[in-house]
Amino acid sequence: MNMRQQMAKTLEELMEYDKRLVVVLAEISYSLFNKNNIAFAKRILNLGIMEQTMVSVAAGIAMEGLIPVVHSITPFLAERPFEQIKDDFCYQQLGGNFISTGASYDYSEEGMTHHGSGDVQILRSLPGMQIVVPGTPGEFDALFREVYANGSPTYYRLAVKINPVKYPVRFGEMVVVKQGKQATVIAVGPMLASVLPAVEDMDVTVLYCTTVSPFDGETLRAASQSSNIVVVEPYYEGVLVPDICAAMKQTPIRVETIGVPHKVLTHYGKPEQHDVALGLTPGGIRLKIERFLND
Repeated sequence: MNMRQQMAKTLEELMEYDKRLVVVLAEISYSLFNKNNIAFAKRILNLGIMEQTMVSVAAGIAMEGLIPVVHSITPFLAERPFEQIKDDFCYQQLGGNFISTGASYDYSEEGMTHHGSGDVQILRSLPGMQIVVPGTPGEFDALFREVYANGSPTYYRLAVKINPVKYPVRFGEMVVVKQGKQATVIAVGPMLASVLPAVEDMDVTVLYCTTVSPFDGETLRAASQSSNIVVVEPYYEGVLVPDICAAMKQTPIRVETIGVPHKVLTHYGKPEQHDVALGLTPGGIRLKIERFLND
C-alpha cells in the first residue's frame, strides 16, 4: 500500500465514527474513496479543478465546527491556493488538514508545473502551520490520527518514495536511530531510506524527523555529540537551518544542507533519475557528507 492509498484508508476508518470529518477534493484521488458507504459518502466533496475555492470551502466547514481534510497534488495544494491557506486558515486560526501527494518530483514526467519542491519552505512561513513529513504509509496513519483534530492547520507531505522500516513516530518528536561522535545527521521523512545506507559504517548520530514544524530542538541538543550537523531534506535544501541554529544557539556548530537545490529542474524523467542527477542517492549523500566533514 502506498501513502495515498493509506490516506484514503485512514480517512474512511476515521469518518466511520468521527462525524466531524469532511474531505474536500479537487478531482485528485476522488476515485480512491468508497463512495457507496453511506456512513461518509456525503462528507466527500469533489469541487473540480478549483483549488482556491476548495481551500475556502474547507475554511467555511471549519467555521461550522467540523474538521476539513483538503487534498491535491503538491503544487496545486501548497502553492496555487497559498493565499487562501494564509488568509482563511492561519489568519483566522482555524484547524484543518492539508494532505498533498507527489512531492518533490514524483510527477516529474508531467513537467515542471507538477514539481513541488518549495511546499515546505513557503508553508513553514505561515503562523501556526504544523508540517508533517512521514516516511511510510503506517507513519502517516499514526501521525494523522494523533493530530488531525488538535485545532491547528496541519500540512502532510506524502510521497511515492517510502522507507523500508516503519518507526514508532510521535508528532513533534525525532527518533534517535543511531548514535555516533563525528556528526549528527537529520534525515527528514523518506530521505531516511537513502541516509542509512549512506552512513552505515560512519561514526555519526542519525535523527529521524517526521515533524518539520514544530521542530524537535530538544532531541537535537540531547543527542548531538558533535558540532557538525547535516540535514537531509526531500524538499528545497536548507529549510530546517533556522530551526537547527535556534535549537543549538548556545553551541558553535557547522551545518551542511542536502536536499533539492534552488534551481529550475528543466528535465523530464522518472523521480529516480532526478535523484541521481541531484546527488540524492545513498552514494551522492555519502559523498556530500564526507566532503563536509573533510573541509
